[in-house]
Amino acid sequence: MLDLATPESSAWELGWPSYRQSPVERWEDGRATIQQDYIAEEVPVSLVYNGVPHVVMLATPTNLEEFALGFSITEGIVDHPAEILSTRVYNRKDGIEVRLKIPEQRRQGMADKGRNLTGRTGCGLCGASTLQQAVRHPAPVSGGASVTSAELLSALDELTQHQQLNRLTGAVHAAAWVLPGRGIQTIREDVGRHNALDKLIGALLRIGRKPADGFVIVTSRASYEMVQKTAVAGIGLLAAISAPTGLAIRLAEETGLTLVGFAREDRHVVYSHSHRLIHRETDLV
Repeated sequence: MLDLATPESSAWELGWPSYRQSPVERWEDGRATIQQDYIAEEVPVSLVYNGVPHVVMLATPTNLEEFALGFSITEGIVDHPAEILSTRVYNRKDGIEVRLKIPEQRRQGMADKGRNLTGRTGCGLCGASTLQQAVRHPAPVSGGASVTSAELLSALDELTQHQQLNRLTGAVHAAAWVLPGRGIQTIREDVGRHNALDKLIGALLRIGRKPADGFVIVTSRASYEMVQKTAVAGIGLLAAISAPTGLAIRLAEETGLTLVGFAREDRHVVYSHSHRLIHRETDLV
C-alpha cells in the first residue's frame, strides 16, 4: 500500500496549514486575470530535547513526528528509534514545537554538536560551529538493493503523480522510497529537500520498514547532506533529478553509496559505486 501524506487531510491537523489559497494577478500573453492560487507554507519548527531547545527548522507543517525521528537519526542524536522515548507536538503562536524525550546521556552528548541555531529552509549544515561538525562521515553502507535501470525509470515516471502538495503549489520537494519490483512505497514532501528526506526516513523507521531494502529518489540536487542522511539510514542508492556536488560525490565514494544524478526519463548519470544499478548489456557502449 502506497504511503503518502495528503495535504488535504493534514493541512490543519496542527493548526498550521501546509498551504493556503490567495488571489493573484496572473499574466499570460500580455493579459492579466485575477485567480486563486495555492501557496505552500513554511513554518518555524523547534526541536526540543529533554526540555532543551536544539534547533529551529523552517519546514512544511506535516508529518512532524516522522521528521523529528528522521532528523534525530540522521543527525546522530540517537542511534535507534527506540531511544526516542516520547514525542509531543505543540502548536504555538509563532510556530510549532516538537518536544522529544531521549536518554539523558544522549541529550548531554548533544552539547558538542554546536546547534541551537535557526535552520533556513534550504540549510543542511545550519548550526555547525566547527569543520568537524559540518562534515560528518557515516559508516560505510553494506549491501543495499540492486536496481535495474528500468525500475529506476519506472519510479521516476511514477513520482510526479504522488507529489500531491507540489501539484497544488509547485514549491515543495519530495523524497520517495522505492522497492525494486514494487515501485514507490512511501513518499514525503517538504519545502526543504533535507526535511523531506528526514520525514521519509522517519516514516520508514516508525512503521518498522528496513530502509536498506529499497532506494531513494529525491526531487532536488544531491547535496552533501542528502548523501549523508541516506548513508546513515543504510540505503545503498540515492537518485536525484538534479546534479550532485563534489562533496556529495566524495562522500558517496567514501561510504559505498551508489549516487545517481540528472535522473530523468531519458538519461541519468552514475557518479559512484555503479554495481547496484543494473543496465542491460545493450545499454552499455
